[in-house]
Amino acid sequence: MSDTPVIGVLALQGDFREHEHALLACGVTTARVRSVDELAAVDALVIPGGESTTMSNLALRWGLMQPLRDRVAAGMPAYGSCAGMIMLADTIEGGRPDQETIGGLNVTVRRNAFGRQVDSFESDLHIPALGQDPFHAVFIRAPWVERVGEDVTVLGRVEGGAADGRIVAVQQGHVLATSFHPELTGDVRVHRYFVEMVREKA
Repeated sequence: MSDTPVIGVLALQGDFREHEHALLACGVTTARVRSVDELAAVDALVIPGGESTTMSNLALRWGLMQPLRDRVAAGMPAYGSCAGMIMLADTIEGGRPDQETIGGLNVTVRRNAFGRQVDSFESDLHIPALGQDPFHAVFIRAPWVERVGEDVTVLGRVEGGAADGRIVAVQQGHVLATSFHPELTGDVRVHRYFVEMVREKA
């Protein structure tokens, strides 16, 4: 891997274009991933927000699910936002009984934990890994993390309100996930943090 890694964005469904723009602002090369060959050509992967059941079904239909599992298990850095967090979780609550995930995060994630689309909200979070300034987070039909394994680091929690203390950002080694959508805010600190993870992995 060079100093300018190629970071793929899973482009099956969801807001992959917004992630591409944020990654480009961090000075890396991006590539859309829809096939096994495209997956093999990237150094890391971002899994966007969208609809996790649809994303899972498309990955299975296009023969991508097992290759995705294999790459993440082999150490490929991966970051998932919202639906992407669900896709990276080992266990889901509130999903369809037949819903499959890529896995890699030793967590239990609850789908649509904050409610329906009308319950979407924005909140300032303190995430020390991103610096002292709060991160303005956008939550859209977002999940939260109900359980974390011993090897998972909690990076951020909701502060205040009915969901006070709920876990919304986690990292386990080379895998990062957030309940919220940093790609919609113009603040690229989460993406920059992931890019640094990718470079450190190299």
